[in-house]
Amino acid sequence: MTRSKLNIISTSGLSRGILTFSLVSQSVLGLAQYPGLAANKMKVPVSVPVKAKSFDLQAVRITHGLFRDNMEREGKWLLSLPVERLMHSFRVNAGMNTPKPGSPTKMPKPLGGWEGLDMELRGHSIGHLLSGLALQYASTNNEAFREKGDSLITALADVQRELNQDGYLSAYPQHYIDRNIAGTAVWAPWYTLHKLFAGLTDQYTYAGNQQALDIATKMAAWASHKLSPLTTEQRQKMLRNEFGGMNDAFFNLYALTGNPDHLKLAQFFYHKAALEPLENGQDNLNKAHANTFIPKLVGEARDYELTGNEKAKTAALFFWNTVVQHHTYAHGGNSDKEHFFEPDKIAKHLTGNTGETCNTYNMLKLTRHLFTWSADETYADYYEQALYNHILGQQDPESGMVCYFTPMKAGAYRLYSTPDQSFWCCVGSGFESQSKYGEAIYYHDDKGIYVNLFIPSELNWREKGLTLVQETAYPEETTTRFTVQTKAPILMPMYLRYPGWAKAGVTLKVNGKVIAVKQSPGSYITVDRTWKTGDKIELTYPMTLRLVPANDDPNVAAVAYGPVVLAGELGTANLKGTAPFHDPADPYQYYGYDYTIPDSIGHTIDTGGKPVTDWVKPVAGLPLTFRTTAGLSKQPVELRPYYNLHRQRYVVYWDLK
Repeated sequence: MTRSKLNIISTSGLSRGILTFSLVSQSVLGLAQYPGLAANKMKVPVSVPVKAKSFDLQAVRITHGLFRDNMEREGKWLLSLPVERLMHSFRVNAGMNTPKPGSPTKMPKPLGGWEGLDMELRGHSIGHLLSGLALQYASTNNEAFREKGDSLITALADVQRELNQDGYLSAYPQHYIDRNIAGTAVWAPWYTLHKLFAGLTDQYTYAGNQQALDIATKMAAWASHKLSPLTTEQRQKMLRNEFGGMNDAFFNLYALTGNPDHLKLAQFFYHKAALEPLENGQDNLNKAHANTFIPKLVGEARDYELTGNEKAKTAALFFWNTVVQHHTYAHGGNSDKEHFFEPDKIAKHLTGNTGETCNTYNMLKLTRHLFTWSADETYADYYEQALYNHILGQQDPESGMVCYFTPMKAGAYRLYSTPDQSFWCCVGSGFESQSKYGEAIYYHDDKGIYVNLFIPSELNWREKGLTLVQETAYPEETTTRFTVQTKAPILMPMYLRYPGWAKAGVTLKVNGKVIAVKQSPGSYITVDRTWKTGDKIELTYPMTLRLVPANDDPNVAAVAYGPVVLAGELGTANLKGTAPFHDPADPYQYYGYDYTIPDSIGHTIDTGGKPVTDWVKPVAGLPLTFRTTAGLSKQPVELRPYYNLHRQRYVVYWDLK
């Protein structure tokens, strides 16, 4: 998240037009729904060919394990935040929380950090929270999440009615939008509204709240009226400021309503200066604010799906390949101080401000879209890399709080949010990321199931009358077991992901019998047979140690074991506070955070030119725990999964001699 003064993209020329688009054909070549969206709620289906389709989130249950633990901690946080405090800034903006002096009415305590009444970004967190509650409800069927979402929606409807501004709804005055249109300084008002639109549509989609959709459509009517008079020059000037995924939000609203005005609004948020170079295969990311860019491409992907816009598809594919191949750290994250840098310069950007978590949250959104188009295992590989190493590792298991950055600087450590005084962008996206782990484990085509992730879970494919139960302690073990439950025998294929990192091969058993595998890593193993209740699949991918070198220096590298990036434990000496960003005058004080790394901490290993298996050895009896044997201050260093190394200093990238 960046202040508006950090605008770095200029605009010029014409773009796709200003609210003048006609409705596109709604012919259906595939029934893939937007990830998690119930197909029966869509009035505009996908109009392009797809190879994999998303299951509704309600069809998948995480049963136990690391991801379930994170979900439960996040859910407790979501439920702990009082509605009165969450709504305070909205009600103040509408003049509803201003009792006269001496009044017995007690004011709720305002939220702090980026939700403070003196912060221009206030209101963004409630949108994320609405999404998080809806995702938790879909993932768990716990009525507490639906009920809290309903309470917030009712309160927001009251504010919208009290404001009485043609459907406008926010925690800040409409003047912020006027400043954005005029090109004067303001901190990302459309970004904040994007979160609210997304939260409202998620409440409708996942929790069935019709009032949420009504609020969103009224807001869209206001937006259409507000933006229609703008000239091309005014529009592009406005779009220089960070607007999140407003294009994505309006495309999704259009899919739900079929209202052509919502399609026009989505296309209105086409930022020519950012997107046109990507359509032409040009990497224009150097120095660009990363999370200003990524949501725009999520919207482009949605544009392609709903309208068949080939330029949008080209931009989304080129962007994804560019970011993943040239701008991504070993743990799947990207950016330094929130910005992309020159491609293939990872080793030069191992700082304390790397890996903004929002970026990865949005990259995974984009990845899901791209996977459905092609069912290419490459996308599943990246999804696993970023999910296990970055998103899973965002949350502190002790407190349930989350990180903004995940530092790659040797000797640094994670800094966590607070329950009610931080509310950074990554807190908001964390409400969602930690609540929807079931969304990318399984996909399907018209015939069978894709198994992409190895997470203890149950899939209920109601249309086929089939349940698939997955049991595993992955990645602490290499074997995953599946049990089929079906009302009647069913002929269908199972597409089992064969990860690109699994160079040591695979063992596949069906009902105890070893099945020969002809496929190679980076593909899918197809098991096509008639399945009966009780049939079992056992899938084993031996994990091996490997190096993940920086793309600009092979002597700077992370160590991974199978899909898991390992971090070296460097102790707790001189650890300072864990919650920056509290000063309203300087919410970005993280940029100058002093990790006071002791001089005694080293991150150089004399490998003698030997392979990693010679100088990193497993510790007997401790899963996913290793120890260096090569020289590092004459002391061995213990390595554990990066996702599980909290509240201490660490090293991810080593200098190898």
